[in-house]
Amino acid sequence: MGDMALDLTPVGIWTGALDTVPSARARELAAEIESLGFGALWLPEVAGRDPFVHLSMLLSSTERLVGATGIANIWARDAVATSCATTSLEEAHPDRVLVGLGVSHQPLVNDLRGHDYGKPLTAMRRYLDGIDNAPFSAQRPSTPAKYVLAALRTKMLQLSGERTEGAHPYFVTPEHTAKARETLGDRPLLCPEQAVLIESDPDRAREIGRTYTSTYLGLPNYRNALLDLGFDESEMDDGGTDAVVDALVAWGDLDTIRDRVRQHLAAGADHVCVQALPVEKRGLPDDQWRELAPALTGLTARTG
Repeated sequence: MGDMALDLTPVGIWTGALDTVPSARARELAAEIESLGFGALWLPEVAGRDPFVHLSMLLSSTERLVGATGIANIWARDAVATSCATTSLEEAHPDRVLVGLGVSHQPLVNDLRGHDYGKPLTAMRRYLDGIDNAPFSAQRPSTPAKYVLAALRTKMLQLSGERTEGAHPYFVTPEHTAKARETLGDRPLLCPEQAVLIESDPDRAREIGRTYTSTYLGLPNYRNALLDLGFDESEMDDGGTDAVVDALVAWGDLDTIRDRVRQHLAAGADHVCVQALPVEKRGLPDDQWRELAPALTGLTARTG
């Protein structure tokens, strides 16, 4: 992490489930996640609560927890708006804000938002230029705004290391983490997401896991990243084979899940964004957060 002052511990929570509860309850859960010892809370963006508004609420209800976006969609707001929102949060909560930016996916850009997905790498470069040149007329923070990029393949990973604090790969394996670290070099931040499920029955675990994998295997960006890792197209249909599900979802007992997180850290991750999969659709995995905390919050980060 270099000289970055952000106190990002080795394990944080990635979740979209706080959108399913009232804001007051979400604030209570954020405070509990902090009290459990997790170092960060990552929020996605599709069409729910605005992630910057949501982070403002949650950071105001906690004292040390890092609030992160995983990710804020660059097509949802222009670069000046993103810069102003990030800078505002940073001024209010110094060294507790990490904004993950991403180009999203063609259906969510063309169909949902009415933009032209075009060339995502070029779009991200221009967006970062816009952030770099954005004005800000309000009270400035005493600490710098911090960004990472949703990056899966070589060129976006390289851009994330060159222009931001680092990368936040999603829907990946420890093998991807090792390749990402090799591409980034030693200094940039690397924060992969890892789906987990405390469930030791293989059939039940894979049924729940396949609900998660089926959402993403229909998107070319994720499929292409898995192809780069040696998976075959035929393995990714209908939510993926058991081997694909097992590679992307760490299911089983706490020791099994801890081992998977350790694999990411050993492969070069600075911080693993653990996504506990809800047992029911739109469910809240808070019981799993409580069970996971003693097993995960004592893990140590890479030293090299």
